[in-house]
Amino acid sequence: MIAVDTNVLVRLLTRDDPIQADRAAALFEREEVFICKTVLLETEWVLRFSYGLENLVIFKALTNVLGLPHVTVEDNPVVVQALSLFQSGMDFADALHLASSKSAVQFATFDERLKKRAANFNHQVVLA
Repeated sequence: MIAVDTNVLVRLLTRDDPIQADRAAALFEREEVFICKTVLLETEWVLRFSYGLENLVIFKALTNVLGLPHVTVEDNPVVVQALSLFQSGMDFADALHLASSKSAVQFATFDERLKKRAANFNHQVVLA
């Protein structure tokens, strides 16, 4: 199994550099690929800020990659829950933080927007 960096995943998704995109695609076809949660987090950020993609486009791209036959994602149930929250309108980073902290009783933040959004999804978030 080979783990990939954010730049490999971004090339695969955006095809903004045809040579690197082809190399990334070949890697995903011939290898068992492992994607860390942090790579997903960074990829979402890059796609949103550097490429100006909308959340729905990013959601579909990430979901499609995670559905590829030779792909394993770190902490898959957490990532699936985070993607579900993201699809429902929560910021991806916030969604991943919440989903990753399920074993905690509460999640403390100074972000009032996160507290309000999390309440809509039955997550216990408190203001620090």
